[in-house]
Amino acid sequence: MADHRTELDRLGGGDTALAQPAAGATAAQSTQPSPEMQALIIAGMGGDRHAAAEVWQAHVRYAAAVILVYKPATADIDDLLQEVATTVLTKIGTLDAPSSFVPWLRVVAMNVARLAGRKQAITSRVGSLEAAHESGQSEHASVAQRPADSTVATRQQAGELLKLAARLPDDYREPLLLKCVNELSYRQIGAMLGLPETTIETRIARGRKMLRELARAHNIGGD
Repeated sequence: MADHRTELDRLGGGDTALAQPAAGATAAQSTQPSPEMQALIIAGMGGDRHAAAEVWQAHVRYAAAVILVYKPATADIDDLLQEVATTVLTKIGTLDAPSSFVPWLRVVAMNVARLAGRKQAITSRVGSLEAAHESGQSEHASVAQRPADSTVATRQQAGELLKLAARLPDDYREPLLLKCVNELSYRQIGAMLGLPETTIETRIARGRKMLRELARAHNIGGD
């Protein structure tokens, strides 16, 4: 059986946030936080910024996984994480209960990523008009930016795989990346998305199959 993690691990190859250690990641593995995390969230809700910062650090990998699902391929994940962090630190007091934190964080991360997509679409339209007058310079710049070594080539391959993953329907892309990036169980992902465990397992299997087929069709990262 193919190692399905390998192809998804490559997707985060160039992203700083996804390369961080998994310390504290278990705090994001359920909508019901541990007693210790509940205490931190409650303190953060009450205005303790140090506690709010600890809560955020424990959930960075989860937020990164959600952003990776919805962000445009060229958006910088560290910039988007900074936006999510700002919202967490300034708005955590609006929560009504500690158990609301993870679902709320998911919505915040989704909205930040989708907004980046809308901004990029506008920028791309403007850029297309400018490029029409500078095609010669653009072509020259493209040649100058060719990979200089295997490390750059690997990151470019990761970018191509990320673009392919972005083609997967949301229903398959989100659980697949949550599984591979955050290493959550089917049960944990199901709890976060409000879906049965069997549904999550099926969607992840289909998502993996679709991604492998896309990669083969584009001669990227063979099995």
